[in-house]
Amino acid sequence: MTDRGQVAVSEAAQEIEKLMGLHPKGYDLSLDRIQRLLEALGNPERNLPPVIHVAGTNGKGSTTAFCRALLEAGGYSVHVHTSPHLVNWHERYRMGVAGGRGQLVDDAVFAEALRRVAEANGGQKITVFEILTAVTFILFSEHAADAAIIEVGLGGRFDATNVIQDPAVSVIMPISLDHQPYLGDRVELIAAEKAGIMKRGRPVVIGHQDYDAALDMLMSTAERLNCPSAIFGQDFMAHEEYGRLIYQDEFGLADLPLPRLPGRHQYANAAAAIRAVKAAGFTVTDPMMEKAMGTVEWPGRLQKLTEGRLLSHAPAKSEIWIDGGHNPGAGEVIAEAMANFEERQPRPLFLISGMINTKDPVGYFKAFTGLVVKVYCVPIRGSEAMIDPVILANTAYEAGLVAEPMSSVTDALDAISSVVDPEGPPPRILIGGSLYLVGDVLAENGTPPK
Repeated sequence: MTDRGQVAVSEAAQEIEKLMGLHPKGYDLSLDRIQRLLEALGNPERNLPPVIHVAGTNGKGSTTAFCRALLEAGGYSVHVHTSPHLVNWHERYRMGVAGGRGQLVDDAVFAEALRRVAEANGGQKITVFEILTAVTFILFSEHAADAAIIEVGLGGRFDATNVIQDPAVSVIMPISLDHQPYLGDRVELIAAEKAGIMKRGRPVVIGHQDYDAALDMLMSTAERLNCPSAIFGQDFMAHEEYGRLIYQDEFGLADLPLPRLPGRHQYANAAAAIRAVKAAGFTVTDPMMEKAMGTVEWPGRLQKLTEGRLLSHAPAKSEIWIDGGHNPGAGEVIAEAMANFEERQPRPLFLISGMINTKDPVGYFKAFTGLVVKVYCVPIRGSEAMIDPVILANTAYEAGLVAEPMSSVTDALDAISSVVDPEGPPPRILIGGSLYLVGDVLAENGTPPK
């Protein structure tokens, strides 16, 4: 995934482009190469602030965002590693600022870390993601902070981030089918891979799980490793009551504002974050939780576009939402959120979708049956793995939806403008199916994450 939407290519992006020309793209799950590289760098992964290590098929990014918001609400400085990025590589590294909001890594600092890691690697076989992970440890070990939140890239057991041996807490969010060629074709096999981030005797927080087989695997692994564990629905929980979020765990109950991230699935994500920050050894107060619910942000996940260049192509007063969820489990929670919006304020719903060929488009689209007026299928710029819009439209049709291929998001928005009833309610438009598509949209719209 390259930097997109920049007038001038950053110094760090140029360094990464060089590396991508030398090293293979994609995944090669193993810890041997990253361990060799980190040893050459002096093992920076052993000199990190307390680490909250987050894995899961869905929800790990939102939970990471809630953890960050909670800690920053308490005045803590927090480093955050996430992947992939949406527009710029720098989004993967948010550097903690004492008493304030973390900032994306400075370009010159990022570029220098990349050069140091490449030099230490000495041209040996490695993936770009492993180099970028080593950069995480360089940056986070050499700049002081109170905590580091590190999101797993793929899986857990053999993910490059899993060289962390003594996390303050490991967090496992909802598990469903995704990346089957790498992780297995049954949820319990995927759960076993995700459970690989648990470390003997270290705390574990297990978020909401839709599948008993996944929960059983996670619980048995935690028990085998003698990990103090907190499980959603048993040891902590959250629900909506009279327009408020009620959170409860063994330490007490909190009556909080609903999180600003839309969708009921975010209640469980917020709860897991609260419990994880506590398990990591930080004091969490009611004012911290209240502030975090109002300040949490996670671009590209049920994000409402309120400004930018694309809005002029949509019908007047349209609601435009973007979401990078790309598997059947994500489709279900996004569709549920759209259905909840429809209950509160009925509008015709249109879906603009682009996907890559490692996903399950039929499973994703089925979640929207009965909700969507029409699907417009679009290409993803610069992606060799994109599904051709004609093929994707046929897939949506297989899932029971009316679909049409389009050449771009702007053409799809123009098409919606031409078919909606000007006398009726303005439409609700969801653009989703891939983080790559969402990155394209934010770049084209002129509103990249900051």
